[in-house]
Amino acid sequence: MARCYCCGYEFEEDYCPSSREEYCPQCSSDVHCCFNCQFYSEHAHNKCLEPAAEWVTDRDKANFCGFFTLGSREGESDKRSRADEESRARWESLWKKDKPS
Repeated sequence: MARCYCCGYEFEEDYCPSSREEYCPQCSSDVHCCFNCQFYSEHAHNKCLEPAAEWVTDRDKANFCGFFTLGSREGESDKRSRADEESRARWESLWKKDKPS
């Protein structure tokens, strides 16, 4: 199930934006943007898994990319928050002083 990158709204199973000017019905963010695309990857070249894609400056704005496919990155935010918690715990453990007995 594809979700809006901004608010988490779940799009219908077979939903496909017919134009680049469609907006999320819940938060009014652009649907046809990199953050909603299945090819978006923070760690890929051009931040896109599609090797022929051109650079897009504003990833949260509607664009003309012909490779856009509404995608689902379910669990990505859960993984990120879990990693953030683990990192924070490790950082805090560095500064934790042992209590004298």
